[in-house]
Amino acid sequence: MNRPTRMPVADALETLTPLRTDRTLLITNQGSAREWPKLCDTHPLDFHYIPSAMSEAIPLAVGLAIARPDLAVWVMTGDGSLIMNLGCLITAAAAAPANLSIFLIDNGVYEVTGGQKTPSSQVDVDFAALASGSGIKSVLRANETRMWGARVGGFFDLPGPRFAWLEVEPVFENYLLDPPCPIAEQLERLQLALVDHDRGHQTDH
Repeated sequence: MNRPTRMPVADALETLTPLRTDRTLLITNQGSAREWPKLCDTHPLDFHYIPSAMSEAIPLAVGLAIARPDLAVWVMTGDGSLIMNLGCLITAAAAAPANLSIFLIDNGVYEVTGGQKTPSSQVDVDFAALASGSGIKSVLRANETRMWGARVGGFFDLPGPRFAWLEVEPVFENYLLDPPCPIAEQLERLQLALVDHDRGHQTDH
C-alpha cells in the first residue's frame, strides 16, 4: 500500500487558530490535546479531554453542541479513537447540530500509547466515505498544508455537522500525556466559563 501524503500536525492545527473565536467551545483529545495548547493561548472554553474515555470526545461534543446552539463546538479526535466508536458519526448526523465541527486528526498510529499502528493505517480506509455514509453531508479531506489552508474558510460555511479528515504526520514523542490540570478542575472551569458566557450574552441583550 502506498503511503499517503501527510502534513505536519502543527500546521494542520495552526491553520485553525485564527478562526477560533470567543464563541468557540473546543474539545481536544489524545494527540491534539498536546499540540493545541502549544499553538494557542488557553481559553476558558478549551477542554482538553485528557485523561479521557477513549473514543468519547465526539459524543461529548454532540451533547454540548445540542445544549449550546449559541456556541460553535469544535472537537478534535484521533483515528484510533474514531475506529473504536464509528457509530458516533451516525449519532452526530442524526442529532444534526448545525454548530458542530469534527476534526479527525489521522496520523495512522496510537500516538499516546507508544506509536502502534492503527488498523486503518494497514488497509485502505476512506474516513470521508465513512462520514458521508453515516449521514454527514459536509465532508472535507486534506493531507497537505496549502490545500487545507485554502479550503478551511469554506469548510465553516458548509452546513453542520461538518467533518474534516486531516491526514497528519505522527509526532513520535511524548507518548504519555499529562493533563494541563486535573480533569475535575477542567470540568469546573468549563462549567464556570459557560455560566459566564450566559451572563455576558444576557447583558448584550
